[in-house]
Amino acid sequence: MSVARVTEITSSSPKNFEDAINAGVERANKTLQNVKGAWIKEQKVVVEGGKIVEYRVTMKVTFVLKD
Repeated sequence: MSVARVTEITSSSPKNFEDAINAGVERANKTLQNVKGAWIKEQKVVVEGGKIVEYRVTMKVTFVLKD
């Protein structure tokens, strides 16, 4: 039997949502052990001068706790 934990993180990218998701998962994997998945809870953009300058995602990252 395993026990998992979920933590919520936000990441961003000037390129696109996919890049923001990848950056968040990569960063979570550096800090958390046994990352198993992520659920994208929210997507937002930052607009300046009528143009999108940043893509942000809030995600819930699931990781399995070790015995």
